[in-house]
Amino acid sequence: MTKKLSLFTVLTVIILSLAACTVSSSNDDLDLLDDNKTVFEKGTGKESQTVKVSEETKPDQTKKPEETKIEYQFTEEGIIVPEQAEMIIKDTAEVVIKAISEKDMATLAEFVHPEKGVRFTPYTYVSPERDIVFNKNQIENFFQDENTYLWGFYDGIGDEINLTPTEYFDEFVYTSDFINAEEVGYNTVLSFGNALENQFEVYENPIIVEYYFPGFNPEYAGMDWQSLRLVFEEYEGKWYLTGIIHNQWTI
Repeated sequence: MTKKLSLFTVLTVIILSLAACTVSSSNDDLDLLDDNKTVFEKGTGKESQTVKVSEETKPDQTKKPEETKIEYQFTEEGIIVPEQAEMIIKDTAEVVIKAISEKDMATLAEFVHPEKGVRFTPYTYVSPERDIVFNKNQIENFFQDENTYLWGFYDGIGDEINLTPTEYFDEFVYTSDFINAEEVGYNTVLSFGNALENQFEVYENPIIVEYYFPGFNPEYAGMDWQSLRLVFEEYEGKWYLTGIIHNQWTI
């Protein structure tokens, strides 16, 4: 009887020891998995094995793709080449000229340069000291403004151009159906008068879109030509309207 109890005791101890080893091994595996945090299984059946993925090999989900920046191409005069200028600004310019043609100043205001505003030039030559500049809010309320401003001086006679914004718009902005102009140029001067051309010197790396009519009445032999130029400058990766230049035959 005593021998049977001893044998039973030995077997019990062996069984308990084996169970303890199994639990310990499982805990060690769990600790290992916890330390490595990320695991995945590969293979099937008995060949299945655990593969550890270290923190160093995890993809960085927070990393953003690098932003691509256009490398501008310039002419010998330091102006963005016409082909590239058209590619960059055409869609924006079409929205802007449409807004001007429809007197939609709310839409136009969205394209006004947030810091520089929009400079109005009645005749080709840009005068930073004299030309009127309106900010975004003033453009939005352009036709509600009944104040009279000195916009410059009439060509030939030298009289002051004292007009309200509405009067100026009719006389020195949308004087023809420029949205349907016969010619459109991107950083290309289409019209030439007696006034000096200085817009590319005044504005900083601009893209200037010109809407040009070479003439209307054949009897005037082209002296009734007109154009409207929209000046865009880049700011924080976006192109904004900074100038509206009217151009016509001058004495």
